[in-house]
Amino acid sequence: MTINGNGRTEGGFPVSAGILFGLGLGGFFDGIVLHQLLQWHHLVTSAGYPPHSVENLKVNTFWDGVFHAGTYVFTMLGLYILWRYSRKNHVRWSGKLLPGTFLMGFGIFNLVEGLINHNLLGLHHVNETVPREQWIYWDIGFLVWGASMLIGGWLLLRAGRRDTAARR
Repeated sequence: MTINGNGRTEGGFPVSAGILFGLGLGGFFDGIVLHQLLQWHHLVTSAGYPPHSVENLKVNTFWDGVFHAGTYVFTMLGLYILWRYSRKNHVRWSGKLLPGTFLMGFGIFNLVEGLINHNLLGLHHVNETVPREQWIYWDIGFLVWGASMLIGGWLLLRAGRRDTAARR
């Protein structure tokens, strides 16, 4: 099945909703687990604001908050699209479609975040609590994890499309 101009599969599932949910959940995971619980990095630690002073910690906390606000917007947009579409269409989708698109969005988040923030801009790295020469291994692992989720999600989406088509 193909995705039409509205971001839905021919089977009626709004793929964009699941991908937006996944982007939001990926951002929340990164911000909550890596920034807050493990405290491996903040959004702009490598960009000249290591959290070694109260002032730098304030800067990082502010930008972490901006980051979380963005992930909240992704999540709310995904919820809105799914809610709006489900009210208009009573389609029985395969249970694989939503988790598949979640994984795709989460993987896209990791790949974009990893390539842009870690590698191109150098704003921060995945684990800045280890020696600097080891940062690259954590950054590569983050990209591999993201690519694995994207591929796994895409495979689930394909399987879900087949399941949904078989129900018709």
